[in-house]
Amino acid sequence: MSRIAIDIDSTLHHYWDQLSGVSERRFGMALAYEDQVSWGITKLRPAQLAACVAETHQEALVLAAEPYPQAVESVCAWHAAGHFIHITSHRNPAAHDITVQWLEKIGLAYDELYCSFDKITRCVEIEIDILIDDSPINLTRAQDAGLIAATIVHPWNVELLETDDVIAGRDWIELAHNLEPVLTLPTQRP
Repeated sequence: MSRIAIDIDSTLHHYWDQLSGVSERRFGMALAYEDQVSWGITKLRPAQLAACVAETHQEALVLAAEPYPQAVESVCAWHAAGHFIHITSHRNPAAHDITVQWLEKIGLAYDELYCSFDKITRCVEIEIDILIDDSPINLTRAQDAGLIAATIVHPWNVELLETDDVIAGRDWIELAHNLEPVLTLPTQRP
């Protein structure tokens, strides 16, 4: 059985609309999803971006998030098949309890939730085999650490998919399908 780490924002749910909405309300700056072709968000100053991200991780917006179609069903099927599911997020640890409430609300089966700003180190510590994340930085770091990297395709990570061996899908149906061969392989730990 595999040990799978799964990011939340822009991986389990479409986070971008929340972030753009907060940015527009706070600073008058909409963040067009299709224009975000790099990982850096340069339309906002770092302090503005940090304020927007912090607000999106407050109770109201966390609980309002709608999972991508088939995300919950795919993860629950993996969990039911015996795979270890580690939910991981760059959310402030203070967002842990409200994130637990959201995971319960959407009915996502998982074994562990970890909110921290260094998810790759934690993945290595607990011997994760596969990381599903949207960040090109995390995907590259995961591969460098010997993990299989997988993602939902977004404008900011599509370039990585063209050059690196990242398993991808345009949606959760395609991603789950593309991960099937990997999930059936025996785990290869040293």
